[in-house]
Amino acid sequence: MCRLYAMHANEPTRVECGLVKAQNALMAQSQGDMEGMMHGHGWGVADYPDGVPVIEKQVWAAYHGEHFAKAAARVYARTAVAHVRKATVGTTSVKNTHPFHHGRWIFAHNGTLPNFEQLRFRLLDQMDPLHRSEIQGQTDSEHVFRYLLSLFLQHPEKGLLETVRLGLSQIISWCAEIDPARPAGLNIVLTDGQNLVGSRFNRTLFHLSRSSLHTCTICGETHVKHKHDTPYMAVEVASEPVTFDEDWEEVPNGVVFQATQDFRLEMRPLAGQQ
Repeated sequence: MCRLYAMHANEPTRVECGLVKAQNALMAQSQGDMEGMMHGHGWGVADYPDGVPVIEKQVWAAYHGEHFAKAAARVYARTAVAHVRKATVGTTSVKNTHPFHHGRWIFAHNGTLPNFEQLRFRLLDQMDPLHRSEIQGQTDSEHVFRYLLSLFLQHPEKGLLETVRLGLSQIISWCAEIDPARPAGLNIVLTDGQNLVGSRFNRTLFHLSRSSLHTCTICGETHVKHKHDTPYMAVEVASEPVTFDEDWEEVPNGVVFQATQDFRLEMRPLAGQQ
């Protein structure tokens, strides 16, 4: 179990309220989510301030001290991903802390792959040697990330969303073969700063789309420096709604999704989930 948050917009946007100040900000979720669970085994914040990913990660709880709050306050970008970890596979270490990255790619995962030691060999067998050799930690999450990038490297013509759909469907199938009684948890977010895709499978996930400037009820500001005639558009995705006064919609279980050009979510069912 973990908790994640992602924002993708057509203009640089501040995310400090969603991560720190809102009623159910990610920092608050790290201390206790809606199910009463603590996610105190590390945190990470990633964004693209100048088109190049910047990632800050620590192994202590987000609600401890000012470090998470300071990392959140500096973010002003079109795309951002944040994560608080509850360790299930892999020790508490920076190498096992999300988000993971490769080049421009940023990845975060909420969930667990049961029987990972058996599943791990199937993932490694399908990976490109480059990605296999660059695995640094022990988590199921990092292996999923490298597996998906390998599939996209091998068949870019399939497109990013379809690659993720096929890859996650295969992982779910493998998990069912190994132990049908223990289903996988596979909520992910994957982005290169220009495209954002993800999934919901057996963990909670919500989204919120914006098609105009919004004055935040937490800080009284719009979170953007809007100076032109193009309408502001954005989409936010989170394990739990981070605000209680907005219309967050639940993402259906068993889908993959991508942010469209009008910053809404296009969804497709995972294999076997129609």
